[in-house]
Amino acid sequence: MNKLLPHSQSNLISLITAFAAGASTSLSFAPYGLWLFMPVALTFALWQSQQLIGKHAFRYWLSFGFGSFAVGISWVHVSMATFGGLPLVVSLALMAVLSLYLGLYPALAGYLLNKIIAPKSTFASYGKLTFKYLGLFPALWVLTEWLRGWVLTGFPWLWIGYSQTNGPLSELASLIGALGLSFVLAIVAGAVMLTTQKRVLPLVVVLSVVIMTTIVTPYINPVVATGKSVKVALVQGNIAQSMKWEPDALWPTMLKFMDLTRNHFDEQSSVDIVIWPEAAIPAPEAMVEDFLLNANQVANLNNTAIITGIISREEHDFYNSLIVLGNHHSKQQPSADYQINGDNEFRKHHLLPIGEFVPFAELLRPLAPFFNLPMSSFQRGDFIQPNLTATGYKVAPAICYEIVFPEQVRDNTHADTDLLLTVSNDAWFGTSNGPLQHMEIAQMRAIEMGKPLLRATNNGVTAIVDPYGNITDSLPQFETAVLVSEVALYHGDTWFKRIGQLPLLILCSLLIFCAISLGYRGSRAI
Repeated sequence: MNKLLPHSQSNLISLITAFAAGASTSLSFAPYGLWLFMPVALTFALWQSQQLIGKHAFRYWLSFGFGSFAVGISWVHVSMATFGGLPLVVSLALMAVLSLYLGLYPALAGYLLNKIIAPKSTFASYGKLTFKYLGLFPALWVLTEWLRGWVLTGFPWLWIGYSQTNGPLSELASLIGALGLSFVLAIVAGAVMLTTQKRVLPLVVVLSVVIMTTIVTPYINPVVATGKSVKVALVQGNIAQSMKWEPDALWPTMLKFMDLTRNHFDEQSSVDIVIWPEAAIPAPEAMVEDFLLNANQVANLNNTAIITGIISREEHDFYNSLIVLGNHHSKQQPSADYQINGDNEFRKHHLLPIGEFVPFAELLRPLAPFFNLPMSSFQRGDFIQPNLTATGYKVAPAICYEIVFPEQVRDNTHADTDLLLTVSNDAWFGTSNGPLQHMEIAQMRAIEMGKPLLRATNNGVTAIVDPYGNITDSLPQFETAVLVSEVALYHGDTWFKRIGQLPLLILCSLLIFCAISLGYRGSRAI
C-alpha cells in the first residue's frame, strides 16, 4: 500500500485484511506449531501499514491485534459459558472485549512506529528507514508485550516468542528468553519489510546473525547433565470440573488419587516423588487432616514424598497452595507427623483475576455466577518463596497461571534447584487449545531456566520436559493415568537465568530514545 486509502470501503478492506493477518498468527502456537506464520503476518502488516499515520495506523494495528487474540484465546469463553453460568452470547462478548483490550498493545506499537519516525521522513535517508524497522519496531513491539504482561496484573499469553517453543530458534531462549525471541522475530519481519523497499542487505545480515547465533548457542549453554536422576510419578486424576468442588465428591476424589498412587509404592516400582495436581485435595487442610496424616505416614513408610495441591488457611485468609507429605530432606528419614501450615509449603502468588480473586467483588459478585466461582477469594503468597524439599530434592513450583511469568519463575529458581514444577487444573477449558498453549509456555520456562520441568494436571497436559524444551514423556488428555519416569538432573545456570529480561528492556528503551531523536531531527529538516 503506497498511500493512505482515501475511501471508507478501501479502509474497511484494509482493516479486514489486518484482522485476517492477526488471526493467522494463532497457527504459530500450539497445537499447530506453524511458526513461519508469525514473521510472515508481521511483515505483511508492516508493509500494508507503512504509510498509515495517526488514528489510521492505530485502527489498523488494533484490528491486527484483535484478530490475533480473538482467535488465539477464543478458548477463554469456555470457562465462562460452561462453568460460569453465562449465556454463550455473553461469554463470547466478554471474550471479544478482552481481545479488544489486548489488541490495544500492538495498536500502540503500530501507532508509535509511524508517529516517532513519520513515513515521509523515512525516504530521506537509508539509515533512518533501516533503523525504523530493525531498531524502533522490535523495541516498540517488545516493550508493549512486556507492558501487557504487567498492566492490571498482566496477561503475557501469546507473546510472539512462544511461537518458537518448538521452532528452530527455541534454544536462543536460554540466552534471551521468550521476550528476546519476540525481539528477534520482530527484527526478521522488519528486515523482510525492507526488501519491499529494494533493500536486501539488512535481511542478509539479520538472517546471518540469527542463524550463526542459533548454531553457537548450544555450545555456550552452561547447563550440563549431572549423571543423576530422580524417579517421579505424576498422577492425572481426570476429575470432572462439574464435580470437583461438590462436597459429596471430596472423599471419592482424595481416595482416587491415593488409589492411583498406591501401586507405585512397592519396592520394584517405588518412586522418589509423587505429584498430585493443583487443588487435587479440594478442601482446606483442617477439614481433611485425618486423610493428610494417613497419606503422610504412607509416603514416609515407603521412602517417598507426595507434593499435592490443596487449600491452606491462615486465620481468615485462604491460599491456593502446594504442600509436601512424607519425606522432606532425604529418602530415608524418621517418621514425622504432618503439621498444618508447615514450613515446606508454597502459596500461589500470581492469582488469576475472576477465577481466584474478584476485583470490585461487592459490585460484580451479585451480577452472575461467573463472578462467584468456587474458591475465588484467595489471598496472595509471597513473590519469592523457598523451594519445596521432597526426599532431598529442591523443587521450584509455579501453580497454574504463574508459569507464564518468566521473572517470577526466574527469581524462585536457584543454583541448587533440581526441578521446576507446575501444577494446573485446565479442566476449566475443556477440549480447547488453552491447555495446549499452557503446555507450550511451560516448555519455554524449562529452556529459559535450564532445568527439567514436571507438569502435573487434573486432565492434561501432564508431561515431563527436558532443559531444552522437549517433551520427553506425557499422558493423553482426558484420561485417568499415572506418568512414571526417570528424570535426568542438570546443573548450571543459563545466561537468561543470570541476566533476565532487564538488559533487553533497557536496550529497547534506548532504541526508542534514539528513534525519537532521529524523528525529531527529521521533522526539523523537512
